[in-house]
Amino acid sequence: MKKTGAQIIVKLLEMHGIKTVAGIPGGSILPLYDELTRSSIHHVLVRQEQAGGFIAQGITRTTGLPAVCLATSGPGAMNLLTAVADARCDSVPIIAITGQVNTNLIGTDAFQEADTFGLSFPITKHSVMIKSHAELFTAIPQAFEIAMNGRPGPVLIDVPRNIQLTEYEFESWPEIKKPLPDEKSVRFHTKSSAIKAIIEQVSEMLSASVKPCLYIGGGCNSPEAAKALRNFKEVYRLPVVSSLMGLGAIPHSDVDFAGMVGMHGSYAANVAMNESDLVIAAGVRFDDRATGVVSKFCPNAKIIHVDIDAAEINKILPASASLVAKVEAVVPEITEAVEKRLAADGEENCKKRKEWAEYIISVSEKNSSFECGSPSAEQKNKDFTGSTNPRKFIASVPEFAEKAGTNRADIIVTTDVGQHQMFAAQYYPVEEPRTFLTSGSLGTMGFGLPAALGAAIANPDKRIVCFSGDGSIMMNIQELATLAENNLPVTVIVFENGTLGMVYQQQKFLFDKTYSASEFMLSPDLLKIAEGFGIEAIDADSDPEWYKKAFNPDRKRKPCFVKVRIDPEENVLPFVPGGKANIDSIRD
Repeated sequence: MKKTGAQIIVKLLEMHGIKTVAGIPGGSILPLYDELTRSSIHHVLVRQEQAGGFIAQGITRTTGLPAVCLATSGPGAMNLLTAVADARCDSVPIIAITGQVNTNLIGTDAFQEADTFGLSFPITKHSVMIKSHAELFTAIPQAFEIAMNGRPGPVLIDVPRNIQLTEYEFESWPEIKKPLPDEKSVRFHTKSSAIKAIIEQVSEMLSASVKPCLYIGGGCNSPEAAKALRNFKEVYRLPVVSSLMGLGAIPHSDVDFAGMVGMHGSYAANVAMNESDLVIAAGVRFDDRATGVVSKFCPNAKIIHVDIDAAEINKILPASASLVAKVEAVVPEITEAVEKRLAADGEENCKKRKEWAEYIISVSEKNSSFECGSPSAEQKNKDFTGSTNPRKFIASVPEFAEKAGTNRADIIVTTDVGQHQMFAAQYYPVEEPRTFLTSGSLGTMGFGLPAALGAAIANPDKRIVCFSGDGSIMMNIQELATLAENNLPVTVIVFENGTLGMVYQQQKFLFDKTYSASEFMLSPDLLKIAEGFGIEAIDADSDPEWYKKAFNPDRKRKPCFVKVRIDPEENVLPFVPGGKANIDSIRD
């Protein structure tokens, strides 16, 4: 049979179950776009390529399966690369397909030519530039397998225009393997012959510990891993702390969940890590925002490290025991071994562990307040009288939604980056995995809105809530047009304080209140902007029943834009200044 390169690409995407792609057409990818019109794949036209990548992330982060984004050559591909880098940093398996100039023009500085392969190489898990039609039959299936197997990540495929446009004769389509992750296929996987002995060592360490702590990360943020951890906790009680990416693996409502650890972590979480004698680090790396000063991070604890990526073991902190494996694969075995050992042990250590867990609960209760970081009457900005407490507002969103008739379990949250992100991480009650989507390691402003669109596309029966700030929302505000055009169930809540809030706060604490380029001289009317895009806009400060419009199930398919005014003197606390141990955070 004969097919063009574009037809081959589209067919292979269909064979992999891709139903939606996001992007913007351009000269070098037009043949592929032409073929999309005759396919079963729905295309979402974004207004900037970065948003296409974040829409793909929104789909992938909520489903666990790879999603696809498209861009043309040159500036199109370069706009997309921020979202690709973000996916790499947070281990998100998306597939980016970019158009490239004709093969005979590569290297001639042709119109809209850029070395997409070279630019993408350090920020992808794998990237490839197609040099022949035949490569498509291996490169695309391999892209899906590479993206998913082992530590997930993005793959970029750069395809010259002439390969998309011309025909190629071949005998049959390749057999497509489902991109299901297989822990046995992971490179450097702990040898099966050693696993039993290591698990016995781990169970012995857990049995001996009287102040254990479970530290969870993004590798736990799947239904399978979350179930394994929750089963483990039923057998072995201990305090749990989370990285930003791990929120939801253990419910916010779990009595032993102490919150997020690190720079803006809860005081209880940082106390638990500081005083622990044994830390089980599951699906998490010891990144700088979590550890602060490494030498002062869990200084008295032995470490058991379980992670899919062998490169993370012993990279920052030495592990007394380690397993290179998926959390969901190995934790059930640890649970079984621990259960057997505890049955044979005495009750003394069990009693001490219970006392330890109750102690951390008491620390949490004594140090949790919606007023933590709120300005005093003297500190308040006189131009923001009557402003809203962002912590209390965010924590109350599920309650507001239920008042309007929307089940809180049907909400998925996305955030942009800044103070609102940390308020949401600290106070929003995340109960399930894959329901709190945020840009973690790269910290990309502009993530929230397009990621919300992707989440809505993948979860049509859910209400997506995007928390943003008046700084972050401007990064991709043009995607309100995409939101309106697709009429998706997304509620955008923007906290307006006239500043780049996190920059403003750091200048307040670290630069003696020298505010350089962190205050907006002009603030646009965000409500009018939203209305201009065709989206209903609500001022929550003047409409006490704003939630009835934002979450009314009878208007389920309708997007909504909500503005909330907050004082720029609101601070995200706790806050750990550079050079300080997490335990020495600023808390008032």
